[in-house]
Amino acid sequence: MSTTTVQEVRTAADALVAAFAEGRLDDYFGAFAPDATFVFHTTPQRLGSTAEYRALWQQWVEQDGFRILGCTSSEQLIQHFGDTAVFSHNVETRVATHTSEETVHERETIVFTRADGGRWVAVHEHLSARTAA
Repeated sequence: MSTTTVQEVRTAADALVAAFAEGRLDDYFGAFAPDATFVFHTTPQRLGSTAEYRALWQQWVEQDGFRILGCTSSEQLIQHFGDTAVFSHNVETRVATHTSEETVHERETIVFTRADGGRWVAVHEHLSARTAA
């Protein structure tokens, strides 16, 4: 695996996580392909597009006052397979709603593919619950 490719994927993943942590939703959702899919342990169904995920996010905001207060990533692993890369890590996310604030501990896998022009774009995200260390 080339060092350049790993750094490119790490840069794309870091930008995605930073946009999420800072609440820059256009940048966050822009890191995903329009036809990306999402599997979350908190959602009963697979989400079939970035637009579907963004609509659900907006519903969380409107109904619950949902917002991200911060997010940290640890234990990152990048696996490169041609024009595809798998980024997995542990995430600790501080979230707030109208009623409370909490810290959520999860494992996350994001699959990236090299798009036209060489940019790495996320095409799948999977979150699962993780016991706090």
